[in-house]
Amino acid sequence: MAARPFFPPPAYIGSNEPRLLDRVRSAIFVRHYSRRTEEAYIYWIKRYVRFNGIRHPRELGRRDVERFLSNLATEGRVSASTQNQALSALLFLYREVIGEPLDWLEDVVRAKRPARLPVVLTRDEVRLVLGCLTGIEHLMTTVLYGTGMRLAECASEGRPGFVEAPAVARRRLPRPRAGGHHLRPPGRRPALSASAV
Repeated sequence: MAARPFFPPPAYIGSNEPRLLDRVRSAIFVRHYSRRTEEAYIYWIKRYVRFNGIRHPRELGRRDVERFLSNLATEGRVSASTQNQALSALLFLYREVIGEPLDWLEDVVRAKRPARLPVVLTRDEVRLVLGCLTGIEHLMTTVLYGTGMRLAECASEGRPGFVEAPAVARRRLPRPRAGGHHLRPPGRRPALSASAV
């Protein structure tokens, strides 16, 4: 097995300065970005550094970012949203971590965005879908549909996220009204008096 080539570390590696990816993670944590965003940004920053011959981003600049993003579109054939995600990661790296915001990127070959029409279900189709589900699937689908919540927010390891939320983050529900009329099945509710109508 061939030994890996040795690259002497740059001068700033031996200093007390935290490593680049640790600084990126800290900056993401302080801004309360999601774990998925952190994973995506770390992935694109690593890929960018490898693309540029394992040089520190501080040594690179706008032209290197443009080459990397253009390569993603031309050679990598990534979608426009993927290219935008990589761009966001690099803009975050330079602006929030390194402290050198990039100028406007002019010479980037943009990935083509396909023309898509959104698929929208009618109310009857939604009722049919929800009618086919039972148990936890029905609960999660109803919560997702009714709130606009993301799937990752609703599901945590196959269980609803709000069940596993820490006590501080849980929403407080109002106490039941006296008499518990709202808990009775519809046919057993007492009739409203004429004065209440």
